[in-house]
Amino acid sequence: MKKSIFYSIMLAIICIACEPSEDRQSPGGAITADQLEVSATPVVVNGKNSNKIILENRSPVLSQWDFGNGTSTRSYDEVLLVVTGNTNIIFTGLNADGSKITKEIPVTVEELSFDVPAEWGYLCGEGSKEWGWDTAAGNVFGNGEHITHSTPAWWVLDTNAVEEQVPGEGTGAYMIFSISGAKLTKVLNTGAEQQGTFSFDMSETETDGDGNPYVLGKLSTNNVTVLAGVSLNEDQADIYKYSILKINNEELVLSYDRYNDVDDFQEGWFWMFRAR
Repeated sequence: MKKSIFYSIMLAIICIACEPSEDRQSPGGAITADQLEVSATPVVVNGKNSNKIILENRSPVLSQWDFGNGTSTRSYDEVLLVVTGNTNIIFTGLNADGSKITKEIPVTVEELSFDVPAEWGYLCGEGSKEWGWDTAAGNVFGNGEHITHSTPAWWVLDTNAVEEQVPGEGTGAYMIFSISGAKLTKVLNTGAEQQGTFSFDMSETETDGDGNPYVLGKLSTNNVTVLAGVSLNEDQADIYKYSILKINNEELVLSYDRYNDVDDFQEGWFWMFRAR
């Protein structure tokens, strides 16, 4: 009996001794920005740098890329820039100890070899572009019936009337749309600025009763609205998502639709903007 217990103990000791040890690496120290191994490389098409960029992080940090018109958190990604020329892609790495390190990587795009939404170029030009009220249209803000109208038709306001409803955002106020960081800056006629971001979803389209395109896509904003971007019949609630009814190099027409349960119809509010 004693021998049996002794052999069992010895066998257990031998098994433990022979068991492979687990490779547990203790967290290393944080690296510096100079130690980052990251790259942003344009794909070459027909001898020219295209707008497709390969992002690669080979460092022991978590990834955050800001390539101007979008972001990525992947260690490897392929993204599309939307304009030609020189730009900086910003990489932010998160160390294991919670500290952050940043590096700017310059890239040059020679041609848009891969298709991108034309709306970026319309709205931001080659980098940033200013938009104000379309004073040539006269009535720049107001309502009308959804789909049957694409401009203010019932209760209409010129820029002076807009100023009375939304102080600071009428005559003389304007917006700046920038590709870098997809930033939207609203400049009030008082000189004050409000900043946020914007994005497109050109897949959200609508047609009228005859099947003709009515809504070309959606423009969403974050932390800031467009000029006078409020629903006047909803206690001036801020609006952050707009239907795009028209967009080109000179004109931007947006709408916001809501169901008027009092009069039982779909009501549209319209904003008329023009490039400055």
